[in-house]
Amino acid sequence: MLMISSWSLAEVTQLTASVDKNPAMVGEAIVLEVTANARLNADQLNFRQLEQDFRITVPSVSQSTRVVNGQASFSTSWRLTLFPKEPGQYRIPAFELGQARSEPIELSVLAAEASGDASPEVFLQVQFEPDQLHVQQSGYYTVTIFYRGDLQRGNLSEPVMEGARVQQIGRDEEGSQLVDGVRYRTISRRFAITPQRSGQFSIRAPEFTGELLDRDSSRSNFFARTRTVLQHAETIEVDVQPIPANFPGEWLVAGLVTLHEEWSADVSQLQQGEPITRTITLSAVDVAPNQLPDLEFDAPAGVRFFSQPPERQGAQRNGRLVAQQSYTLSMIPTESGTLELPELQVAWWNSQRQMVDFASLPARTLKVQPAVTTTADEPAVQQLSAPQQDSTRLEAPSPWRWTHISSLLLLGWLLSTLVLLWFWRRPKAIAQTETKDSFNPAALKKACRYNQPQVARDCLLYWAQQQLNPKIRTLHALADHVDEPLRTELLQLNQALYHPESGPWQGQALWQAWQSFRPTIADSATTPNPLKPLYS
Repeated sequence: MLMISSWSLAEVTQLTASVDKNPAMVGEAIVLEVTANARLNADQLNFRQLEQDFRITVPSVSQSTRVVNGQASFSTSWRLTLFPKEPGQYRIPAFELGQARSEPIELSVLAAEASGDASPEVFLQVQFEPDQLHVQQSGYYTVTIFYRGDLQRGNLSEPVMEGARVQQIGRDEEGSQLVDGVRYRTISRRFAITPQRSGQFSIRAPEFTGELLDRDSSRSNFFARTRTVLQHAETIEVDVQPIPANFPGEWLVAGLVTLHEEWSADVSQLQQGEPITRTITLSAVDVAPNQLPDLEFDAPAGVRFFSQPPERQGAQRNGRLVAQQSYTLSMIPTESGTLELPELQVAWWNSQRQMVDFASLPARTLKVQPAVTTTADEPAVQQLSAPQQDSTRLEAPSPWRWTHISSLLLLGWLLSTLVLLWFWRRPKAIAQTETKDSFNPAALKKACRYNQPQVARDCLLYWAQQQLNPKIRTLHALADHVDEPLRTELLQLNQALYHPESGPWQGQALWQAWQSFRPTIADSATTPNPLKPLYS
């Protein structure tokens, strides 16, 4: 291959170079063509020396063969587009192939004002706000393309800033604008630039490369030619400030930060043993979701506390970044009385006012009503008290009809009644002692009846920790300790909680399966027995 290339270079006797326009204007495409009178490989010429003064495209190479009077001649042509970086006088150096050498080209590049055309066909404008940032603060960079004529296609690169994250926001916006009496069509693109370290930085402007329809050729030819245009905007300097030394807590800089809470039920009617869900949402403007700090919550006294992993999401509103982080906290009051919830506070740096600010939820004092317990013993006691009232009426008959047998019968009846009353009151007292801080089935029944999956999950986990195994923390773990009907319903409940697209959850089947469930000896053995042994 080397021998073939050397032989081909020896065949080159003529090498020419030319440009399609001279002088040219800054941002205007200049086509350079170099032709050799031999068939050569595409990599025989190197154009890297032009990159100092021009932005260049990848050259296209074509070969041709011509036969005249039985004599064949060959040629190889390289075509590439040059874009001058600055106005001035440039020299395109000579190219050499073998013994052949082209002539250098003296090229004049004029500024837009000096070109005689007061209305350029394409130009860019950029805006950046604010002009001063803090570390991890998002600034907004907007680049607008102004063009007149028929734009066939185009490509716009992203701005570049060292040590910063660049993210496009939204879609391109098209419009029109009047500039110096000339109507331009516009395309605007917006970026969020977030620096990760402090210092002085430059935002290198994006470049626009497009194809404009040639006006002269379009008047006479239906298949009009296009010409390439390239434009770039000016560089912007940015000052990035470090994190203030006296900032309290985890660093968060934003345009606005808020805290919001929602409750699944009326907090003025809390009842012992019934779960309630508190959802806390942290929202911030000009912030990405991964910049939000993690919040910590302490369980207050007298409450069983369950927290879900936070859910983060980001969005774009009116050309600005918006981030949210939601926490779902499930609480089951285990004691009646007063419940104290502490104040929740998040420190953040207000980029509008350039000072420390705070988003907070005030402290709350909630009242918890005692659990309502209903037993089946009360009607039975009332029925037993009725014969006792009738016994006073037996004293009315005449004393001469009273016998020793009647006295023995009355004494036996009284003793049996006292024994029965003692046995009935003893289980009731024990039941009251056991249910003082125990699971309330009414809450689960209510959650299943009204199809409330979150409340049903909290009730079941509370019941499982008391009755089956204190280490149970999830529905999947609970499913391993129950029979098949209840296991199926638990998995369906878990599906409805974490995959809402599966459809609305119906709780009646879960309530029936839970009522039919009977724990095995192995499961019940893990639950501590609150009663003392009969013999010690």
